[in-house]
Amino acid sequence: MAAFFVSALLKSFSQSPPPVLPCATFPLLFPPGFLSQCNEFSSLTVFLLPVACVQCGGFLLFLMRISFMNSLLIALIRALRSHRWLRLLGCAFILSSLGNGLTQVVVFGQLLRWNASPATLTFTYMLATLPGFLGSLWGEHLCRRMSPLWILILTEILGMVALIFPLYGLLSHNISALLAVQSAEALFSGMSYPALTLLFKRGLSAEELPAATAMETLIFASQVLLGTGAGVLLFNVVSPLSMLLLDALSFSASAVLLLTTRKIFQARYAETPPADAPIPAPLRWKNYSPLQKRSILLLPALAAVGSPAMALLPALAQQIRPEETTGLALPLLFARSLGQLCGPLLLNADKLRHYSASNGRLLLCLMLFLGGYFLLPPLSVWPVASLALIFSAHLASNMVFALGTFGVLQNFAGRQVATASALAWRGQVMVSAVATGTAGLLAESIGATGALYSVSLASLAGVVILLWRYRT
Repeated sequence: MAAFFVSALLKSFSQSPPPVLPCATFPLLFPPGFLSQCNEFSSLTVFLLPVACVQCGGFLLFLMRISFMNSLLIALIRALRSHRWLRLLGCAFILSSLGNGLTQVVVFGQLLRWNASPATLTFTYMLATLPGFLGSLWGEHLCRRMSPLWILILTEILGMVALIFPLYGLLSHNISALLAVQSAEALFSGMSYPALTLLFKRGLSAEELPAATAMETLIFASQVLLGTGAGVLLFNVVSPLSMLLLDALSFSASAVLLLTTRKIFQARYAETPPADAPIPAPLRWKNYSPLQKRSILLLPALAAVGSPAMALLPALAQQIRPEETTGLALPLLFARSLGQLCGPLLLNADKLRHYSASNGRLLLCLMLFLGGYFLLPPLSVWPVASLALIFSAHLASNMVFALGTFGVLQNFAGRQVATASALAWRGQVMVSAVATGTAGLLAESIGATGALYSVSLASLAGVVILLWRYRT
């Protein structure tokens, strides 16, 4: 699927007349006048983005040939062919994620333009996750009282309203307003996650749960894959206000598609309890089995290792190439999201339970992730190597993400899924906030690279202890 996006991107540009470039390396990839309009958007971005697409797309095709027949991608395709509501749901969230990604480019791009400090860039990431704690509480509460599809529709409408914050921030040069939209998106994401997992549990059979894992991966990765990909190309070609308008249109279209999804969602999937049915009491942690506890803790463990590196990525770009920060940071964000999409889709759908129980495989993925980030500063002189490192790092880390989401869907029944997914989300948010906050404070004193090494290694040691404690 990522290869399709890459080929479509290349095809769309190849239909434009070729520009005159100083070095005609990619003469068909950019329309006339593109470079001349990119005053602040470094020429490094112009060359890194197509290289990233070609390199990552070719690597993806190679890996997909190895495990194509039993991959999560095939499981997803089969489920999409069987369920019309799933197709509409996927389209709705891809549209919404496209707009969210554009907003993220506007926020980070403006912060980099305004020469925000490394701590501000790092805390921007923290603000994009921390409010999800409160959102997951609301989402879990609402899942006991209303249809999950209504919750998803509500979050889309609220997301469109929240675009007032970046609009005000751009017009008044207000950093706080830009950060506010990150918090709002995190709040609504926390609300939607329990509803989304409950919807998958109700609408898909046990054999189709790997498809739900793939769909969640597609939804959450497309935010930066599509949104950042389009945002990188449009960042200095169109105004930020126009990008916010596209975001608002995407929210509106997503809400309409979700309303259509609700109408065709079969009654046999809904499993709506009678109005007088008692609301089940939430389960207690002490009542969970070791396998259930392990399933919930996988996502917080991934956040402990991954969130410092992800939050420090813009600051690392700022430290590595201070004169071309935007030109390096935005392509790295795009490569990151491409890896997030590709990794889970390469897993064998028949072996997800086996993979999630293997401590060795989980730790290997996390070490590969850290290895990619640790090698980024010394290899940053080679742009293609930097993009390949970030792509490969998130290829590995999001395999852990897929195994965590599958474990929650597989090991909890009925309404317990909403509670378990909300609990996993809250754990992920809290761990991410602590790790990211620590990394941000250290980045001010010892630099982004030193903060990355110290916090990530300490987090990895904690994850080793956790996996040993709840080994199966």
